[in-house]
Amino acid sequence: MHSLKIGVVGAGIGGLVAANALHQAGHDVVVFEQSKQFLRVGADINLTPNAVRALDPLGSSIARAVRASAARPTHRISRTWDSGEETSRLEMGDEAERKYGAPQLTIHRADLLAALADAFPASKVQFDKRAQAITETPDGVDISFTDQSRHAGLDVLIGADGIHSAVRAAMFGAESPRFTGVVAFRAVVPTERVKDVPNIQAFTKWWGPSPESQIVTFPLNQGRDTFIFATTGQDSWHEESWTTPGSVDELRGFYAAFHADARALLDACDSVLKTALYERDPLPHWAMGRMALLGDACHPMMPFMAQGAGTAIEDGVVLARNLTGLNSAKEVPAALALYEAMRMERASKIQIGSRGNNWLRAGGNADWVYGYDAWNTPLEAPTA
Repeated sequence: MHSLKIGVVGAGIGGLVAANALHQAGHDVVVFEQSKQFLRVGADINLTPNAVRALDPLGSSIARAVRASAARPTHRISRTWDSGEETSRLEMGDEAERKYGAPQLTIHRADLLAALADAFPASKVQFDKRAQAITETPDGVDISFTDQSRHAGLDVLIGADGIHSAVRAAMFGAESPRFTGVVAFRAVVPTERVKDVPNIQAFTKWWGPSPESQIVTFPLNQGRDTFIFATTGQDSWHEESWTTPGSVDELRGFYAAFHADARALLDACDSVLKTALYERDPLPHWAMGRMALLGDACHPMMPFMAQGAGTAIEDGVVLARNLTGLNSAKEVPAALALYEAMRMERASKIQIGSRGNNWLRAGGNADWVYGYDAWNTPLEAPTA
């Protein structure tokens, strides 16, 4: 096997999954991160069985660390906003592990990042590196940074740098994401405060009167805390930041007509963050020459199917598999094109489905999402 010199721009979830998988396969991997250090920022995330199944083969240390802080929801439940009627219920926990080979886990993003970072050589992460110029030459990909440093001759450059991806802009031109007209409120409360809400240890989605309106709750920290995520329509966003402190009274006002169980969750909130949700349309390509994108850099999506982290993890695994076993760097463009072909249809389907926000509202089949196996999907383009 030929060892490749690989640069990963972005030390988020997808970037660190790809970096770990490529490093374990024997490649020379360096990660460029624009932050000055790893920070405990971001939201709590839902790792459905497809995501956990992709993470576990990266190593026992990652699997142990994730499970040490995560919670393990008992069910995935849908309830109607006003009547409280339960419209669907999926067994998770042990049943998900039996059916899909992995459980559902809910965890703070920072805890997952810490597990991935601890498994990757610290010397191979370069902080305070904001990409400024990226060019591909016959000798490889060169990347320059705003601190005047430069890294030249990479066999592969992976853009895992989010919705404002500099790698995507270098490949396909600059563009701006689109405000969706939806804002989200996030809060974490001690479960003791909401213990009387039914099924508090389940992942529960309260479907609102419009596609933009919902409340999602799930356990955190092995069930000691409860995460609350609520969305509603808003005509515009005027804040400088995508995330700002929100008003608990505003939050409760938006959902005043919801069922008493849902209102009890919001009544327990002391503080809340308010976030604008942005998206892009599916890209026609993810790869070009020796460069490729993954995660939010190529398919930023609404949170309504809870697959943003999961699809980024899947991308990282499938990309690493396609770059392993090559005989020379000359095979890289074909390997990246195959990665694109293997991942684009699934990710675009989830991206569009998340926008519509109707998946599993009244039941249905979750197997096509939860049953996906990123490690064992054949390395071939899907047939029509």
